[in-house]
Amino acid sequence: MRRLWYLCIFLNFFYSGFSIQKLTGDDIIKRVNDTLNQDTVYGKMKMTIITTSGKKRTFIYESFSKNKGEKNLIRYIEPSRVRGQATLLLNNADDIWVYFPRTKRVRKLATHAKKQKMEGSDFSYEDLGSGDSFIKNFTAKRLKDEKKEGFDCYKIELTKKKGSDSGYSRIIVWVIKENFFPVVISYYDENDPDLLLKELVQKDIRMVDNVPTAMKMVMYNRLDNTQTTMEILSVKYNVKLDDKMFTERGLRK
Repeated sequence: MRRLWYLCIFLNFFYSGFSIQKLTGDDIIKRVNDTLNQDTVYGKMKMTIITTSGKKRTFIYESFSKNKGEKNLIRYIEPSRVRGQATLLLNNADDIWVYFPRTKRVRKLATHAKKQKMEGSDFSYEDLGSGDSFIKNFTAKRLKDEKKEGFDCYKIELTKKKGSDSGYSRIIVWVIKENFFPVVISYYDENDPDLLLKELVQKDIRMVDNVPTAMKMVMYNRLDNTQTTMEILSVKYNVKLDDKMFTERGLRK
């Protein structure tokens, strides 16, 4: 009887391990996408930009996301010169509007603006509002597993699909095996897949509302030698958000 019990345990571990090994790049990146893109999210963020000269610029803003990242609204609180300024990203950052409180005008940005830096940071609009971009714009391939930032990780190469308008030719993602959270993401030049542009390192990962969450994110610009840190001051998942917030009229409020 005892032998049978040990055999059952062995087979359970064997088939569990076999199942994990069979996970494809597509399987893993879908799990990553589901983890990152919750139904709705509210966050209060602190963004610190360190320029090439070492000077620091700090912004505090509120962020609202709906439809698993398809709709995003960013509203600045500090400093005073940008207080009330807001950015609306729809259709996974394909459509971007900016509201300027001093002139009380809303301006729609050009389509290619998603590749531009947000407030001069090392994050592009695409980085912050791309929703399911990993699935829609890239083909996933599983590489050899690696340890990264102290975690056992799946290593996934994302290659830009033909016809995609992403600003990156390929992306390498290290995904924590335990919770399918991307701990490091490397972004490569749109025209040169061997040229590393920047690298995102996610730190202080905690469970918030049963969702793995990086309380600190640092984007290192490997070309300009600059960096931008995002710190979460507060965050809530699956909160009620009115669709009216994510409109041109909602930007003005």
